[in-house]
Amino acid sequence: MKKMLLLAALLAGQAVANTPDPLLQLPRTLINVRAEPAMLEGRSALRVSDTLPPRSPENTRMVLLELPFTDGEIELDMAGEVLPTASADARGFVGLAFRAAGGERYEYFYLRPSNARADDQVRRNHTLQYAAHPGYPWEVLRKQWPERYESYADMQPGRWVHVRAVVQGGSARFHINHAEQPSLVVGDLKLGQGGGTVGLWVGPGTLAHFAGLKITPR
Repeated sequence: MKKMLLLAALLAGQAVANTPDPLLQLPRTLINVRAEPAMLEGRSALRVSDTLPPRSPENTRMVLLELPFTDGEIELDMAGEVLPTASADARGFVGLAFRAAGGERYEYFYLRPSNARADDQVRRNHTLQYAAHPGYPWEVLRKQWPERYESYADMQPGRWVHVRAVVQGGSARFHINHAEQPSLVVGDLKLGQGGGTVGLWVGPGTLAHFAGLKITPR
């Protein structure tokens, strides 16, 4: 009964009275990350950090949630910052996985918060990223389709960013900080139109926070 109430709260985007964020109490599978309750900017959150060594070839670092998802909207707040032990090319990667089949197959959208206010305009243009696993990491997408799966939005490392993903069939639109217009439009999701579950994704050398998950199926 408690699990059903928590799931209903997540679907409605509501907190359960007198408890931490419902996201903290959902069953989860950790894939190459550690996760624990935390506070960020006065808000209850799930803190997630990478546990793999620097330069690890493994791409999947994720909290996999038991929340089915095919089409609809996913909203949540996330924040990412670079760990002190991270390599120089770490950017505080933090994002959302959807239609996940375990850690083996999933679409994902993520942020590079430290790029957003860089002096280099090329880095700014790489603040937002869509990718898919397996077969379509950012390197492949950037090489074969330059600029098509990346975009810009303003944000800061370690500060909350609201993300809304609108997924329908083979396309997705990603809105940042309650903007009416999407900051990134993907018209050809690489893994097709099958269903799966939802995951909280982090990249190498990242300390991430997640809260306020809301799922609206279609």
